[in-house]
Amino acid sequence: MTSMPATPPRLTGEALRAGYESRPVLDGVDLAVAEGKLTVLLGPNGSGKSTLLKTLARTLTPSSGRVCLDGQDIHRHKTREVAQQLGILPQGPDAPEGLTVRQLVGMGRFPHQRLWRQDAEQDARAIRQAMVYADVTDFAERSVDALSGGQRQRCWIAMVLAQETDLILLDEPTTFLDLKVQVDLLELLSRLAHEHGRTLLLVLHDLNLAAAYADELVMMRDGRIVANGPPEQVFTAHHLKRVFDLDAQVLEDPETGSPICVPYTRQGARARTRPTSPTVDRRAVS
Repeated sequence: MTSMPATPPRLTGEALRAGYESRPVLDGVDLAVAEGKLTVLLGPNGSGKSTLLKTLARTLTPSSGRVCLDGQDIHRHKTREVAQQLGILPQGPDAPEGLTVRQLVGMGRFPHQRLWRQDAEQDARAIRQAMVYADVTDFAERSVDALSGGQRQRCWIAMVLAQETDLILLDEPTTFLDLKVQVDLLELLSRLAHEHGRTLLLVLHDLNLAAAYADELVMMRDGRIVANGPPEQVFTAHHLKRVFDLDAQVLEDPETGSPICVPYTRQGARARTRPTSPTVDRRAVS
């Protein structure tokens, strides 16, 4: 029985060089975002993760190289056309003061609306489904700025879902959130890929969460991709040292099989944590 060929990637970057004013960041990056999977960009601060994400999203123009969406240079597409196919959630987005959750999620429908053609029923359905999936329906009429950090982030994700795109790019969606909230959000995003066939590209900082949820890991350093592939191939002690300058051993989670990073501690740090034996005054017991 012949296997089905893999779906070719819709979003690719070719020989990308990009940066900010006189400061170059990306140094000839090639990346094809795997279809229907959750891909995570990892790397130390300043490695180029967010710059690569912004360049792929067309919010940053490369100085050389090109980004292709469905085989064509993304800059040849109209902005509205790109927004109908690719959703992006930037790092730390802000909502206008007083905006309700329903209004925020509704902003995801803008790429599909025209002055002369609007489908109110379709918009309402997309907004309703996005809120249900992101579990924000219960506070649909509340102000976004009155919610907790985790609730707000779910609202932003619901807005991107209401956009109804197959490609979703998220820049550090779990930063500053409690661990349980991070896990819940990554579970939600993982289901989008595995149950609904969406293609996701995320920037994350937590190494172990990235290894646990990613189908593909992309490790970056100094504006270049150092390693790219499944976590079991990329998440190694060698790559952690090379990319993060981190001395660690990599173990296998006995439940999931995912790799886990356990940093080595200094001898002095371990010594300080050892309990000391109580001092006995021999004169008191003689």
